[in-house]
Amino acid sequence: MVTIMGIAGALVIPAMGETGVIKVQGAVRQIVSDMTFAQADAVALQERRAVVFDLTASSYSLVAVPGTTIDIANNTLFDPTNRTGRFTVNFVDNQYGNARITAADFGAGSTTLIFDALGGPVASAGSNNPGPGGTVRVRGSGNEFVVTVEAFTGRITVVQDRTVTP
Repeated sequence: MVTIMGIAGALVIPAMGETGVIKVQGAVRQIVSDMTFAQADAVALQERRAVVFDLTASSYSLVAVPGTTIDIANNTLFDPTNRTGRFTVNFVDNQYGNARITAADFGAGSTTLIFDALGGPVASAGSNNPGPGGTVRVRGSGNEFVVTVEAFTGRITVVQDRTVTP
């Protein structure tokens, strides 16, 4: 019995040290989930939705785009699970470990992803031109992940960037 407990302990204890990467993966899943929600909400309500990334604060907000401009102060979507009521996710929160949004580019240096009523990315809030898609990079616990949004379709994929050294 002691031998079995020793073997089990030897397997579990090293795995407990890797909870940081699990939190970073959770952060990436949160981004993908929220992008997918913004896309589905745009299609369901036939209105544009934006995901606005703030690299300095390592956060992002989901915003309604009723016209040709993006107004984060007045049009951030409602989130009943957030104490502020605003659909803003901040990675400084401990639940995401050391995850940080290190880059976001959706064409011409824009950190804003906009979905049209068909769920595809568009070039700008007032444009009907298809957007180029783009990427978001998330880093933490010695790992980096790249979330890619495809042009035209808005398909979202994630890969781990293995070229990053811990």
